[in-house]
Amino acid sequence: MEQLLISPYWLAAIFFLVALLYASVGLGGGSSYTAILSIVGATYLSIPTVSLSLNVAVTSIGSLNFMRAGHARWSLIVPFLISSMPLAYVGGSLALPQQAFTILLLVSLLFVLLRIYLPAATQVITILSQRKRIAISLVAGSVLGFIAGAVGIGGGIYLVPLILLLGLGTAQQAAVAGAIFVWVNSVIGLIARIQSDRVDLSFMLPLLIAVLFGGWLGSRLGAKMLPAIIIERILGVVILIAVILLVRKLL
Repeated sequence: MEQLLISPYWLAAIFFLVALLYASVGLGGGSSYTAILSIVGATYLSIPTVSLSLNVAVTSIGSLNFMRAGHARWSLIVPFLISSMPLAYVGGSLALPQQAFTILLLVSLLFVLLRIYLPAATQVITILSQRKRIAISLVAGSVLGFIAGAVGIGGGIYLVPLILLLGLGTAQQAAVAGAIFVWVNSVIGLIARIQSDRVDLSFMLPLLIAVLFGGWLGSRLGAKMLPAIIIERILGVVILIAVILLVRKLL
């Protein structure tokens, strides 16, 4: 049983809100789950496995809701998946030192924040041909897949803003691509990790229930009710919260 600084049920309530916000933009929430678990005292070795499990739960629902709403574009999603899947397994077989893991995650989130709040960067889309976009998708998929498996997150937090940056799809299309990408790479990373890691199911069950409800509600809001600009701003707020938590951990 994990020895946490707060009750597992309070943690489940926090994760419900995290899942709701992340699912509204097509993500699983792995970055925030990881940061929060680290801060509240979960054992380091169990954190990636728990986060990947919760990612799978949230994005299973999110992917279905976004696809039902008609936002899925397989021509956009498949190139990322082809190159990411094998490297997600390789990354999931590794165990980064804790400080390296935290710094890598923090730097990645800061990069995404710059993208969201400096939208002029999207002008890069005017100089990319379709062939170049596919090539970038394949390269990015391999890099993100490896990071996803190694860090213990699904990778969607990088993929969604990248799709918007390159002008490959709308905010909703990026969201469903992120959800499917997170689901696939979380499953692969989880398969790699459970071969050596064990998770206390009594600890994870309340968290799973919480993120399932949060993911269901958030994905419905993102797929059917929220305009694109609101979806992107929600992503920015969630990432900013994760950055603050990680900085506090490092300090």
